[in-house]
Amino acid sequence: MTRVVVVGDLMTDTVARAAFPLAKGSDTPAAVTTHGGGSGANVASWLALEGVEAAFVGRRGSDIAGRNRDMELMGYGVDARLVMDQERPTGTCVVLITHKGDRTMLSDPGANAALLPEDIERCRDLFNQGTHLHLSGYSLINEGSRKAAVHTLELARKAQMSISVDAGSSSPLKRMGAEPFLEWTQGARLLVVNAKEAEVLTGRDTPDQAAKVLTAWYPQVVIMNGGDGALWYTNGRPEPVTVAAEPVDKIIDGTGAGDAFVAGFLPVWLDGKPPAEALNAGCRLAARAMQHLGARPTLDVVDNQIKN
Repeated sequence: MTRVVVVGDLMTDTVARAAFPLAKGSDTPAAVTTHGGGSGANVASWLALEGVEAAFVGRRGSDIAGRNRDMELMGYGVDARLVMDQERPTGTCVVLITHKGDRTMLSDPGANAALLPEDIERCRDLFNQGTHLHLSGYSLINEGSRKAAVHTLELARKAQMSISVDAGSSSPLKRMGAEPFLEWTQGARLLVVNAKEAEVLTGRDTPDQAAKVLTAWYPQVVIMNGGDGALWYTNGRPEPVTVAAEPVDKIIDGTGAGDAFVAGFLPVWLDGKPPAEALNAGCRLAARAMQHLGARPTLDVVDNQIKN
């Protein structure tokens, strides 16, 4: 199985799940919990759960939260290459979940915004032919980490690694603009986005249309479409390959479901299996992620897999 190196963001997620409609200007009862987060770190954690040899390169603060996030990654079995920032705290995201399950995220990148090309150079031993790179789009969207992200892509290209990228999140992607993102990620073999991000990048409001436009830049494109499943497309095919979403009786928390999808899809895709099989693997892991609080696998699940 191909080794995967993930470069991207590491966060602490504070998740507040409201029991009732939000009472603006007053109090609303909620269940408040703290979890490891960050799109890149999430992908690496789910990959390790799937039995993939996964490494994660990122930056954390010198605070207790950073130490805890570091230990969590090692607990999942991730080769964590975290640079400690003495000035900035570990990134934090406040996730507000309404009583209906809708999510709103407030993010402070913290140390993530200071990821440097030198940090990537320290991990140059990870960049080898036959290894796959997955780059979190947040690292490109954030101006402070952009040079490091671009340097990461350059190193991977020189090492003749296969490369996949995601687009981070639709709102900050829209603020930055589609053209720079498309330019910086030239050479990636695979783009993984959700339907909103695909629309930002192409101006097309249907995933099928957006996928066909995006193959002008990327040989292969995957678009996650929530409850409607996911699709894969490459030039030369008359129509995209589509699969239905995995049924979920009750969505507890959708945070990190897209990251879990990426981690489910990549190993199967890298093994050269049919696109539908890879899409189904992604949907399966995404459904699993939505059935508990937090964006990462629960550690008791990891412990059980190790025992078995």
